[in-house]
Amino acid sequence: LFVSLFFDHNLFDLKSEKMKQLSTKVTSNGHGQDSSYFLGWEEYEKNPYDEIKNPNGMIQMGLAENQLCFDLIESWLAKNPDAASLKRKGQSIFKELALFQDYHGMPEFKKAMAEFMEEIRGNRVTFDPKKIVLAAGSTSANETLMFCLAEPGDAFLLPTPYYPGFDRDLKWRTGAEIVPIHCSSSNGFQITESALQQAYQQAHKLGLKVKGVLVTNPSNPLGTALTRRELNLLVDFITSKNIHLISDEIYSGTMFGFEQFISVMDVLKDKKLENTEVSKRVHVVYSLSKDLGLPGFRVGAIYSNDDMIVSAATKMSSFGLVSSQTQYLLSALLSDKKFTSQYLEENQKRLKSRQKRLVSGLESAGITCLRSNAGLFCWVDMRHLLDTNTFEAELDLWKKIVYNVKLNISPGSSCHCTEPGWFRVCFANMSEDTLDLALKRLKTFVESTDCGRMISRSSHERLKSLRKKTVSNWVFRVSWSDRVPDER
Repeated sequence: LFVSLFFDHNLFDLKSEKMKQLSTKVTSNGHGQDSSYFLGWEEYEKNPYDEIKNPNGMIQMGLAENQLCFDLIESWLAKNPDAASLKRKGQSIFKELALFQDYHGMPEFKKAMAEFMEEIRGNRVTFDPKKIVLAAGSTSANETLMFCLAEPGDAFLLPTPYYPGFDRDLKWRTGAEIVPIHCSSSNGFQITESALQQAYQQAHKLGLKVKGVLVTNPSNPLGTALTRRELNLLVDFITSKNIHLISDEIYSGTMFGFEQFISVMDVLKDKKLENTEVSKRVHVVYSLSKDLGLPGFRVGAIYSNDDMIVSAATKMSSFGLVSSQTQYLLSALLSDKKFTSQYLEENQKRLKSRQKRLVSGLESAGITCLRSNAGLFCWVDMRHLLDTNTFEAELDLWKKIVYNVKLNISPGSSCHCTEPGWFRVCFANMSEDTLDLALKRLKTFVESTDCGRMISRSSHERLKSLRKKTVSNWVFRVSWSDRVPDER
């Protein structure tokens, strides 16, 4: 025992001494890797599902990845061999692309990106390629904006629930702080003026200077697009407070409902705020990771009307460039207007079909979702499966689903949801057969619980009767955690 304690003590001293030699970024826990969101990924990687090699493995439903339209892109590549083989009119340009490139990015690629962003927004607004800053994905783009807009200790307000990775992307290296805008299921988690004001006041109580608001539109994890009312509210709020608004529109091309995607750029145009001081404090983040399903290509972008932001962000982009080979390939793809039009239409159809399949399968297990119209996931209501209305009970349920059911889903607490029992479940990163297997596993689990046994016998009838209740449309929407329709 003495020898063991001696060695343990010495090992502790060695570890402590090493930690003193390293930066606080290395030794602190600010990255957020111990979040249940990331821990679920770690468990999946230990035992990944494979239809042939590991049919009893864990199914990944915690990864917002779009794998539904690879066949369309691969078909385009087959028909356009020059782009994929780095040729121009049949002649190799490998050497040209392999040599040093200006970190401002290729003009032809920035032009193609701007036009693609316009197409997604129905060509109602325009994007100046000169105001686009390229970055290695939206992670890099958001962090770059934090460096540009905030000093260490300054705060950004974020509506809850929000993407768990923001705790890493916005805070870890920049020293910025996040203050939540608490949103509730009572109105479908919409942003309200009172919630904005309360978050702003809370920041000041904490001694934090508020530099802006950051929203994801469409929302991750809700899978819902911001309404025009919410966007008007946000623009009015940042105008009155003289602060910034970052609109992360990485999911703008994943809309699959009847509504059109409304960008913050639409609102600036409608309010006749283009080329004003307010417009200089509104910044858009975009990426090809979700709409085209290309997260491995690491293509992100910042769009800003502030010349100083564009200049500073461009200088910072040298730490996270997009390769010239990637830019060349994608500029050719995005410049093919016939392809992009067909792709966006087909992507919308496939996402809608897959989301419907998930919702239907969950309903057969007596589980409902927030009604969604975008994204690669659903915000799933499992409050009735909790033993108690606590976050401890939520994590207990999550552990059962991860370790026993072998499904990696993301608990709402990892997204800073204020209400226990909500989960984000992804549906676009797997085959239909894998999704069906996941739903089968979940249904079996629900039916094995006391609550599940009570509801599974008549889940279809219960859901059907609830929908037929003679209550007002407003009460129906709130009771089903739906969002209030856009006021247009």
